[in-house]
Amino acid sequence: MTAVAAPSVASLVQSVDWLAIAPPTLTAIVGLIVLVADLFVAERHKQLLGWISVAGLAAAALTLIPILGDDRSTFCLKDAGYDACSYTADQFTLVVQFLVLAGALVTALLSVNTLKDARKTGEPLPDGEFWFLLLSSAAGAALLPASRDLATLVVALEVASLPAFALVGLKRGERRSADAALKFFLSSVTATAVTLLGVSFVYASTGSLHLTRIATQLTHVDGQLDTLAQAGVALTLVGFAFKTAAVPFHFWVPDTYVGAPLPVAAYLSVIGKAVGFTGLILVTVVAFPSYADVWGPALAALAALTMTVGNVAALRQQATRAYSAVRLLAWSSVGQAGYLLVPIAAAAYSDDPQKSIGSTLAYALMYAAVNLGAFAVAALVARTRPLNRLSDYRGLYASRPLAALVLGFFLLCLAGLPPGVIGLFAKVTVFSAAVDAGLGWLAVVMAVNVVVALYYYLQWTAALFRAPEGETAPHRGSAPLTAAIAVTAVIGVALSGAPQLVLRFASTGLF
Repeated sequence: MTAVAAPSVASLVQSVDWLAIAPPTLTAIVGLIVLVADLFVAERHKQLLGWISVAGLAAAALTLIPILGDDRSTFCLKDAGYDACSYTADQFTLVVQFLVLAGALVTALLSVNTLKDARKTGEPLPDGEFWFLLLSSAAGAALLPASRDLATLVVALEVASLPAFALVGLKRGERRSADAALKFFLSSVTATAVTLLGVSFVYASTGSLHLTRIATQLTHVDGQLDTLAQAGVALTLVGFAFKTAAVPFHFWVPDTYVGAPLPVAAYLSVIGKAVGFTGLILVTVVAFPSYADVWGPALAALAALTMTVGNVAALRQQATRAYSAVRLLAWSSVGQAGYLLVPIAAAAYSDDPQKSIGSTLAYALMYAAVNLGAFAVAALVARTRPLNRLSDYRGLYASRPLAALVLGFFLLCLAGLPPGVIGLFAKVTVFSAAVDAGLGWLAVVMAVNVVVALYYYLQWTAALFRAPEGETAPHRGSAPLTAAIAVTAVIGVALSGAPQLVLRFASTGLF
């Protein structure tokens, strides 16, 4: 009896590679430290919590260096000679974790300033809760790209999403913030419910939660369970489409961005989007490759619809409307989501899906740097122009020439025009992925949308250098805000100088 039980017990013993799990683990630990420290730090020293969070995120990002180029797996089970791991730190994981942690670091720099200004206005945001929620969400976002089973994937997705609801609604007593949080919460809960239903169907039809095992089992599902498997795949894809803000699951984006504190809106536009796209890549390319004929056309159609609706809505923003600058960035992020969907759809038709996924990651890295930079300049303008209208940016060059030049550079990157070479390179890479996969019609739709987007990006850029109307108000800077703008600008310029490095870094040895 002992001889029979021993192998079973051994198969349940999981290996733990602490270096591999260091990035999300360290981020979570710092979050707990900040939450506890908040109880003992005097009100006048609350800013210290922000700098602890910044240092923690920087340290978490540095833990990626020892595992570069070294694929590591942990939490592994050996079942009938087949190794199934729940956490894998490969090149794909490291690229997304770098994006998440670097993006969270820039968000933290923006937030230091926002919390300080909130205290001065008499409507302070709770420092301890804010930093704990931000770090918790970042820990979940860093865990998600390493997840290689559906249970861990869903848990990481919710750990990244749930704190974000509270961050959006953290402005107590402000109706706009409460409405934004409620809309964001309801849409995300719906997405979670649909995803969980899909995951349960996939598990019922395959008998496994590990992505690689699911990919194998889906190729020979019992005939009686075939419909269940198809429904599970479809529902899982719909759930992740909500998370990526793909049209028609995008309705929460504009109001959520406007109602949230500006650093939180920046965080959602980059890290929130990265979470959704990472999960979508894992379930399609890794778990559901046998259903490529289903999710390929579906994602191609979603990409075309998302980029078109996002760009047309951004085009209609009125310069004098309150928060029109934030709304334009929100709709622009919806349009950019459409571009990010193109290579994922192309992976279904490509002989080399890793190359297509590399295009998505390269575009995501470019988008993260320049979009966070645009939000950083918007945060600078909001210090003296809290309504953040597009008209408030007219003549910015006269009062803050460096800020105007940097914002103009970011907008040209998003438009894909020189000197924003990295934006042009990223769009050409995505365009090539569509053409190589035989999706010529999608490439045409993308080209039309790029032209449409040029209008509102160039219109905003031109306004920066026009003569100001009336007396210009000086924009109050600060060290953290200046650092955030400088970091994103340096990254954008560096990537424009050597854009090929992005694609090489993003596509080498994926999965």
